[in-house]
Amino acid sequence: MANQTNGHLGVTEPISLSGPTETDVMRTQELETFLADAGLYPSHDDAVSREEVLGRLDQVVKSWIRRVSRSKGYNEQFVQEANAKIFTFGSYRLGVHGPGADIDTLCVGPRHATREEDFFGVLHSMLAEMPEVAELHPVPDAHVPVMKFKFMGVSIDLLYAKLALLVVPEDLDITQNSILENVDEQTARSLNGCRVTDLILRLVPNIQNFRTTLRCMRYWAKRRCVYSNVSGFLGGINWALLVARICQLYPNALPSTLVSRFFKVFAHWRWPNPVMLCQIEDIPSLGHTVWDPRRYYRDRFQHMPIITPAYPAMNSSFNVSTSTLRVMTEEFQRGDEVCKAMEENKADWKTLFEQYPFFESYKHYLQIDIMAENEDDFRQWHGWIESRLRILTLKIEKYTYNMLQVHPFPGDFCDKAKPHSCSFFMGLQKKQGSQPNEGENHFDMRGTVEEFKQLVHMYTTWKPGMEIHITHVKRKDIPRFVFPGGVRPQRPARPVRPSRSKLSDAATAMVGNVASASANGSSEKKQIQPPDLHLNANGDGLRVSEPDVGSSGIKDTDLFSKEAEDIAIKKLTGGSLPEVEVSDELDELHYLESLGSVKAPETTATTSAVAAPSDGNGEEAGEVQNQIFSKSSPLKRKASELEAVELVPTFYGANPSASENTQRKTLKLKLTTVTKATTQST
Repeated sequence: MANQTNGHLGVTEPISLSGPTETDVMRTQELETFLADAGLYPSHDDAVSREEVLGRLDQVVKSWIRRVSRSKGYNEQFVQEANAKIFTFGSYRLGVHGPGADIDTLCVGPRHATREEDFFGVLHSMLAEMPEVAELHPVPDAHVPVMKFKFMGVSIDLLYAKLALLVVPEDLDITQNSILENVDEQTARSLNGCRVTDLILRLVPNIQNFRTTLRCMRYWAKRRCVYSNVSGFLGGINWALLVARICQLYPNALPSTLVSRFFKVFAHWRWPNPVMLCQIEDIPSLGHTVWDPRRYYRDRFQHMPIITPAYPAMNSSFNVSTSTLRVMTEEFQRGDEVCKAMEENKADWKTLFEQYPFFESYKHYLQIDIMAENEDDFRQWHGWIESRLRILTLKIEKYTYNMLQVHPFPGDFCDKAKPHSCSFFMGLQKKQGSQPNEGENHFDMRGTVEEFKQLVHMYTTWKPGMEIHITHVKRKDIPRFVFPGGVRPQRPARPVRPSRSKLSDAATAMVGNVASASANGSSEKKQIQPPDLHLNANGDGLRVSEPDVGSSGIKDTDLFSKEAEDIAIKKLTGGSLPEVEVSDELDELHYLESLGSVKAPETTATTSAVAAPSDGNGEEAGEVQNQIFSKSSPLKRKASELEAVELVPTFYGANPSASENTQRKTLKLKLTTVTKATTQST
């Protein structure tokens, strides 16, 4: 898939082949100095230590596979030839890891070494007996099973892939598609990280420029609070794919220019057009599902498709929602504005990397406090809650009819005075541009909060002491432990985030492609524009048609022309595409429930009963049910609206039978009542 026959890397021609100017060289040197001063590069001793750890771990798995082979009755000659191999992926393989970062590793073994018995059994026992290993924590039931531990002080995430090979060769190339023959889904998912990482490095024109630019963008995303896949933003692999695409569009540019063009391109990108490094190929003989919104309904729900280059191609940014896309789009716009100011010598790199003032940016917040009895219980409870918070975001937007926008903070805060506990926060604001009479400033979220609490209490390994409390807090009441040193900063005299007061016309149009239904309660489906996808003549590959920007691109023999570049970017990001009807994000929860990823309480057309947490308190459960499904509850009203739909075949769009004249009632209860309601119900 990495081989290109069209003379260039990527699915389109480059926007510009221009080389660097003296100014570009100077600004790149300034950028590298800034990144070094920020402590983003590991020391020489750290690099040597990691190499030593990986070499030692490779010896361990080779010893492990010989022990497994001998225990299964193979002769001694075969035992000596048996082999297992360690691969790396993620930030370490890409060369952008920082000091103290963990190493993502993959152990590849032969077909007779099983995952359950041999990897999580024999190898786990071997590691547990080693004095160099600490904090050993197996997670066999994860979507991608993993063993987490520290080896000689270095954090390791170890996956396992069982290949259909009798002997694993030392020179194994895992990027070959044939390696996926006769493997189970867990092995395919485990192999995906390494395959994607290796192909990214093959699909960029200059690896060193790619690494510097990616290191810069990762740091920027963390400073601007948009780095977290689980929170609905983008994770490490997502940022790598976006940066790699910019490197393809500007193959001769230095990192300072690539950073500027990153913001320029993605501030104008028409989502949900996909970002792709190469054409998607489908291999029916291997039987794996590839990303294709024409064939798979679930792919049409995705707001910001960033497609992995390795087979089977998939969307790496599935967790992005309407709210998080809005936040990232605004940040891309801000980055573009700062880079333009830098070109006019009105700003510097420090301005671009300013910390986003999350706790000064909103007037209202949700505070989610979780706690457990001991460290092990807290670690499990924390992981479960963190993975479900995206559902809370969707529920709030759904039951306020998208009039209340949610900005989750990507991370948690711990109060040192309370062991085995932490707090998550979400910024809340009224939808930008809404009229005063459309929703006023009152939203009743009591039912939504209780429904979410019941959902997370369905955790299969829930134990007494695992608790969650959700309260509404105003900006002035944010607890001090979230601020550095426990000192609340002084508020500036003017607004901190003027760039977020109003989206530009371009951003409004982009986010509008995936925005949810309007506040007037119209039941019409919205139109979004998916990519123009078609199969090859022989039916073996899925391709995306993007406008040919080569004729308008800037060649190395041309004078630098901003006008020509703007035309090329506009063609790349704003081509005319056919429209298809898909359901809006308000019904994404119903789709997730149908897949079983959201075990929401069951409802019927005649009764609306919710299963309360299994705490043995039936009285409290009944009180919760009565509270949520009272006549005035938005949940009860929503259930009654869907009753007609539930009597017909499953439909995951807006309610087709809803009357156009039906006016949804405005939610009137103030946000401050959430605190009281939660306290009483808890």
